[in-house]
Amino acid sequence: MRKIAVYCGSATPADPRYVELAREVGAELATRGIGVVYGGGRLGLMGALADAAMAAGGEVIGVIPEAMVSREVANHACTDLRVVTGMHERKLAFTQLADGFLTLPGGVGTMDELWEAVSWAQLGYHAKPVGLLNAFGFYDGLLAFQRHMVETGFIRPAHEHIIMAERELDLLLARMMAHEPVQAIFAMKVADL
Repeated sequence: MRKIAVYCGSATPADPRYVELAREVGAELATRGIGVVYGGGRLGLMGALADAAMAAGGEVIGVIPEAMVSREVANHACTDLRVVTGMHERKLAFTQLADGFLTLPGGVGTMDELWEAVSWAQLGYHAKPVGLLNAFGFYDGLLAFQRHMVETGFIRPAHEHIIMAERELDLLLARMMAHEPVQAIFAMKVADL
């Protein structure tokens, strides 16, 4: 993987572990020679991720909607800052630019990005790994809910492992590097649906 889209919050939580995690991820990706594609903001976990990757000599591509640029939250210190018209174009750019997706703790926007990456993998719009860094158990509830969706039949067995979740970045990146694409819905027969 040459570039990974990293989804994370633009907020700065009171618990400093989250910002430190974003810094560690940005620096580690840069050290491994993996470029960061992210939301283009300079605040919260987003800014910490980008600043650390840049400080470690990494490539950082920010993709930000024009409405956010005008609110002065754009990070102009990126290697490349791409301004798009809206959120749909932003998520499409993430998919086109990155070789995989890595989700850190975040809020509603982060969840939107994660689930779109999962949905697109399930359908067959991409065949890229979708990683979830469950640091500090942040996503325990989400993973329990995903198991519930599998158990009730709303997620097909062929797709239950699209989200690769680990508590440690090294383990998660290793799994992402070894990723095998799932059978996409577009390639399934009606009887398999």
